Amino acid sequence: MNAENHEFEQKSIRYALGKHEDGDKLASDCVGLANATGGLIQLGIEDDETEPPARQRVPDGLPEKLGKRIPQITINVGLFVRKCISANGGEFVEIRVVPSQQSIASTSDGRYFIRLADETHRLMPDELGRLAAEKSMFVWELQTTRRVPIEQHDADKMEALLEQIRASDRVSPFIRDKSDGEILSHYLFAKGPHLTNLGILWIGRREDRAALLYAPAIQCIKYDEREQKVRKQTWDDYSLNPLELIDAVWREVPDWRESYELPDGLFRKTVPHYDEVVVRELLANALVHRPYAQRGDIFINLHPDRLEVHNPGLLPIGVTPRNILHVTSKRNPHLAKVFYDLKLMEGEGSGFDRIYQVLLAAGKPVPVVAEGDDRVVVTVRKRIVNPRIVDFMTKADQTFALTQKELITLGLVAQNESMTAIDLCGILELDSASALDPWLGRLIEATVIQSRGRTKGTEYYVDPELLRKLQFQGPTTLRGIERHRLRELILKDLDIYRVAGSREIQSRIGAEIKIQKIRKELEQLVAEGIVRAEGKKRWTKYLIPKKG
Repeated sequence: MNAENHEFEQKSIRYALGKHEDGDKLASDCVGLANATGGLIQLGIEDDETEPPARQRVPDGLPEKLGKRIPQITINVGLFVRKCISANGGEFVEIRVVPSQQSIASTSDGRYFIRLADETHRLMPDELGRLAAEKSMFVWELQTTRRVPIEQHDADKMEALLEQIRASDRVSPFIRDKSDGEILSHYLFAKGPHLTNLGILWIGRREDRAALLYAPAIQCIKYDEREQKVRKQTWDDYSLNPLELIDAVWREVPDWRESYELPDGLFRKTVPHYDEVVVRELLANALVHRPYAQRGDIFINLHPDRLEVHNPGLLPIGVTPRNILHVTSKRNPHLAKVFYDLKLMEGEGSGFDRIYQVLLAAGKPVPVVAEGDDRVVVTVRKRIVNPRIVDFMTKADQTFALTQKELITLGLVAQNESMTAIDLCGILELDSASALDPWLGRLIEATVIQSRGRTKGTEYYVDPELLRKLQFQGPTTLRGIERHRLRELILKDLDIYRVAGSREIQSRIGAEIKIQKIRKELEQLVAEGIVRAEGKKRWTKYLIPKKG
């Protein structure tokens, strides 16, 4: 283990020694882990390292000191501290934090934190109520309130599930070779002689699943152009486990078979209205992240132009529609583990990345996530923004073997023909232009994408030479026009029409050119004294002043 995540943190040994000691930071990390799902802190291993320095030694008594000190400056934090020796001979301290399942952990001076992705976040007072409600959801999976004996399982479901687990290449040979009972215990389907809620959900009988608070049910409703219901399908008899639910929805909704046909040389290329990967990933996310301590069905609303998936409950604390690409918080971690091992969903934090990639490769807009008062809605558009992008993205990926992040970035730039760093950061939910580096990857180096400008004003566009090389047949537009050419067009327009507003100029020189780009160039021309501005805001008019 060497990559920091929602339950693992590495810190220098200096955090616990001498003048560099930072007890407050260590306490906040322990509180954050306790309020999430627990986890491990390794003191003595630097970031991006897998082992401590070979000559590093842990001072005598330090583990015991930390084991006493941290509980003194925290509340409701359970932990175990021990000294460890690495394979290279270096020593470090391991702090294992136990999740505070029924209580809220805090520092002794009244500060609250929670672990999200690879960072510890401070909780504000208005979030404490939500955290208290989330606590009951964290323990739902492992409760045995129904007191259902293990022997009272559905034999067919158990046999099918065990077969799928043993056939998955995501499951280690060590787990696959376990006995049936040991596999049930490994995935926490059973506790003692009884099935847990998680076990009932997967291998329980229909009547036991129906009695759970609250087993998932799905409704699919189709609307026409007037927003009138034309069809309703339901999966609410609790006879299906999560895997069977996803399969049933995909198999029984006829709309998933509809597609576009695009020209592809002498042949036709089929692009589904809604890709199977996208539909299954959305359903898996809805089932894994819904709060099972809260009543509510999952709704699939099919409109003429879009698909909406409504999931009851709010996003987990710290996750927002703006940061959903980068921040993860597992509301049902054990259920998520089963889903991942059975290949029903991507790994932590990569599900929405996969949806972005598939949609952009099909020439479609990225999904929109919205949080309401009592539900989260994900909207996927049916239309293809630019059919010619589909062929271009396929050829670019085959030529350069692009990574997922590179494909997403290329898809965004190709759809828009050119994008500024600010625009990309907005869509990718990044805080700064420097955070774009891993998303651009090799695109600049391999001249797949070219750039002009600096910092947040940098503009990215697809290399024209690449378009010719891949025989891209898209129409020529002015959206990615170079700055000096745009300037000449603006000056030529003002020379002909004398006085004009920015919108008027845009309508004449190229409606596809972004108005912000035109206004920025006009501001520069005014600053240089080449053009004069009259009026304010939207009533501003521009003209070339007479010489002399």
